[in-house]
Amino acid sequence: MEVARKHTRRPLRLLAWPVLRETRIIHCTPQKGPAMQHTQFPTMFVSHGGGPWPFVDGMREMFAKTEEEFKGLPERLPARPKAVLVITGHWEAAQFSVSTSAHPPMDYDYYGFPEHTYRLEYPAPGSPALAARVTELLAAGGVACQPDAHRGFDHGTFVPLGLMYPKADMPIVLLSMKSGYDAAEHLRVGAMLAPLRNEGVLILGSGLTYHNMRGFGNPSSTPIAAAFEHYLNDAVTQPDAAVRNRMLVDWQHAPHARLAHPREDHLIPLMVVAGAAGADRGARMFVDHVLNVAMASYQFG
Repeated sequence: MEVARKHTRRPLRLLAWPVLRETRIIHCTPQKGPAMQHTQFPTMFVSHGGGPWPFVDGMREMFAKTEEEFKGLPERLPARPKAVLVITGHWEAAQFSVSTSAHPPMDYDYYGFPEHTYRLEYPAPGSPALAARVTELLAAGGVACQPDAHRGFDHGTFVPLGLMYPKADMPIVLLSMKSGYDAAEHLRVGAMLAPLRNEGVLILGSGLTYHNMRGFGNPSSTPIAAAFEHYLNDAVTQPDAAVRNRMLVDWQHAPHARLAHPREDHLIPLMVVAGAAGADRGARMFVDHVLNVAMASYQFG
């Protein structure tokens, strides 16, 4: 959920992150050894909430459950990842694109928030090596992937990752959605990325299970968001991945689908992480209720 696009002012160093106590970048060293070599990471989809909410009085209190859950996500993982690949609902391109900067900037893709939220920094490093690996995997599947050296962290990235890794020491790479939002195509791309799960990479989709700007805060949206999330949860938890994927591709036939997602930018990241899950069954990690709507997050594997 965002309010719109976009401020481009150069950020100032600001000790504003709710749990951040230092802003130096700590580059993590890829983990080696038998434990990491034989570890398969799950894939996750998170509902990231509205704008830079951890930094806005009143909003942070509204998202208290989400904040608590995001902080606990690393504990759900079998080990500390080497890096995180994020598919955010705030980046689409004509072709699939991947962020390649070693030091990604910030992308303030919202308006109407307090002035200090346009000076936030989350100085986590990028990973050109992971970006190259993503490009390689997609190329092997016949999918072109364009490099983007300027893409920065939008709030769908810096909010959940900042709460998960407040020291800003986790390398992060972003993969765009492809314009047109073909659900089946994004599932296939996710399947191409599945080897990353055995290479120490967490694949994280960031969006919302309900994203209708006109509906937020309206009590009439509550049953709409609940019914649509019930469909998504039913799909995600299917024991047969083929059934799950068909249900996700057919999401527009779900109850109130176009009322929940007039535009599916915040839903498509779920397709990528489901595709990367392979045969692994999904489960709902948690659901928060904010602004009269359900906002759910899922894990596969």
